[in-house]
Formats: sequence, structure tokens, C-alpha cells
Amino acid sequence: DTSLAEVNSFSPSVPISPSSMINQYKFEDGPELRDLFITVDDPESHITAIETFITYRVVTKTSRGEFDSSEYEVRRRYQDFLWLKNKLEEAHPTLIIPPLPEKFIMKGMVERFSDEFIETRRKALHKFLNRIADHPTLTFNEDFKIFLTAQAWELSSHKKQGPGLLSRMGQTVRAVASSVRGAVKNRPEMFTEMNNYMETFSQKINLLDKIAHRIYKEERDYCSEMKEYGPIYTLWSASEEDVADSLKGIASSIDRCCRATEKRMAGLSENLLPILHEYLLYSEILMGVLKRRDQIQGELDSKVDALANKKTEKDLFSEEIGKLEDKVERANNALKADWDRWKQNMQWDMRSTFTNVAENNLHYYEECLATWESFLASQTVDLHVEEDSEDRP
Repeated sequence: DTSLAEVNSFSPSVPISPSSMINQYKFEDGPELRDLFITVDDPESHITAIETFITYRVVTKTSRGEFDSSEYEVRRRYQDFLWLKNKLEEAHPTLIIPPLPEKFIMKGMVERFSDEFIETRRKALHKFLNRIADHPTLTFNEDFKIFLTAQAWELSSHKKQGPGLLSRMGQTVRAVASSVRGAVKNRPEMFTEMNNYMETFSQKINLLDKIAHRIYKEERDYCSEMKEYGPIYTLWSASEEDVADSLKGIASSIDRCCRATEKRMAGLSENLLPILHEYLLYSEILMGVLKRRDQIQGELDSKVDALANKKTEKDLFSEEIGKLEDKVERANNALKADWDRWKQNMQWDMRSTFTNVAENNLHYYEECLATWESFLASQTVDLHVEEDSEDRP
């Protein structure tokens, strides 16, 4: 692979085009051969007396032995995806669960049941399931398997077997108690560094997300103005016979640049904006994971303090402390491994996304430049022809 330091602009072997230079950079190959393929497609609207909702077809193809069949097709609604995410967080509190698209959208962006919104959500749900499928631990979760294979009535029955109200209330009480206790006493330095990293990352990714949306809006406004600007020259050419061809040429060039701008906007909306927003959601998830890790360690710290203050029941407390120490160690190890994996994936996504944006920008400006150079060249030829005709007797 060619590194930036090795690129010599004076070397004859290096292409002149900047886009060709960027194409020299090769990324590592993707993950190993997969044995689980998932597709989310075919959205359908459902209207009932109570609610209106969308379901998506989820098609799974696999060669794993734990599945009874090699292919499954089920329909799922957003609430089913949300149930799966909650079950994964419940089973693996210190693993990084991929983000789901938000249930509600910002006012003034797009209509909830518009084609644009449904397609954007479908892509996000597709990525959500495939992120889980690629995860070394989450992919073997039993609830994930049930989500992919169970029919609607089977999934509904399985949902009812979840933790009861009292159990959920107990989890909430423990979380609140942990937050009241404040910061844990013996948090390893590694997790403090993770927390600091995520605070900085959250600020930067939020800023990038805002800038990207602003760029997209400016491009959209610019494209709208070009669509109004081009026809003016066409109308003008009807009243100016001497320069009609030149005016039509300008209109044609503006139209070509307008199409190039639309293509550039499509690249931003399909590649850059979704990735930045996904990692904006990831930053919230990571902060939640770190809090859950602290809650687990907080339980251990409180038991250790209680043991120091209790003179009786030491054997019982010692046994509980031993179990909590194992729980903390498992939580720490799970988060350490997932943290490294997440950072590697994040760096891969960011690097490939911004490289793709850079290439698209170069192609865009090269196309627009070639359009106007071609137009100017045609005008130069016409000018020479007119000069030659005037010199003749």
C-alpha cells in the first residue's frame, strides 16, 4: 500500500490526476467469509383503527448448524427491532450494541411515512442487523436467532416471556442508586481514558454532522438556483440571433453542471450523512455502556464497604463480593475487546467515507471544469472562423 509520505509528485510513475492519486490508497480486506447473510427490504404500510405502521421483510440465509433451515423470511416492524436491541443490552450490558434509527424524526425534515423516510429507515435497519451478524458475540445471541426465524405470533409469544414489571423496576432502582452514589472509587485508568475519549469524540462527531448537513443544504440551494438560472439563457437566445448559439451553449453547460451537482448531493446523502449520524448515535451508546460498567463496579464497591462495616454475616458478604468481582472482570474484559473492535471499525468507516467524499468531489470539479473548457474551446473555434471570413476579400 502506498502511504502519503511515499507519493512523489515528480515521479513519472505517479498519475497527474488527483483522483488517480487517491485511488492508489488501498484499505485492508473486509471480514472473513461470513456464514450469515441478512437483507431488510420490501417495506409495507399497515393501517388499523388504532395505529399506522410499517413492516419490513427480513430475509436470512445461513449455513450455521444451529439453524433448522438455510433460509428464513419474516416481517418485522420497528418495535420488533427495538425489542431486539433492548434484549441485547440486557444480555450484554458492556458490549457495544449497534444503534437503531430514531423512532421519531426532527420536525421539518421529512414526513414520517414518506418514501424518502421509509427508505432511509430501511437502510439503517439493514445495517443494524448486519452489524449484529458481524459481531463475534452478538451474532450467537438466542434472541437474535429468534428475531430472524420466528413468525410474528411466535415472536409475540416470546416477548411476553421477558422480565416482569418488578424485575424491570429493580434494574431501574439499581441504576438510579448507582448514579446517586456518584463516580466509582476504583475505576481502572483505562476506562477513565475511554470516557474522556468518548466525550471528545462526541463533540467532534456532532460538529461534523452539523457541518455536513449545512454543506448539503448549501448544495441543494445552489442546485435549485442553477435550475432556474439555465433556462434564462435559453429564453435569451430566442431574442439574440447573433449570439444564440453561445447562449444555448451556456444553458447546456449549466444544465450539465446541475446534473453533476445532483449526483454529488446523492453521494453526500447516501454515504457521508448516514455514517456521521450513525456514529453520533454510537457516541451516546458508548457513554451508556461505560455507565453500565461503572454501575457493575459500583455494586462491588458498595458490598466491599458494607463488609468493612459489618462484623457479622462476613461469609455471606464474602461470597457475594466474589461473585461481583467475577462479574466486574467479565464486564471489563467484554468492554475492552469490544472497544478495540469498535475503534477499528470506526476508523475503517471514517477513512473509507471521507476518501469516497474526496473522490466524488474531485470527479465533480473535473466534470464541471471539462464542461466549461469544452464550451470555451467551441467559442474559440467560432471566433477564429469569423476572423478568417473577415480577412477574405
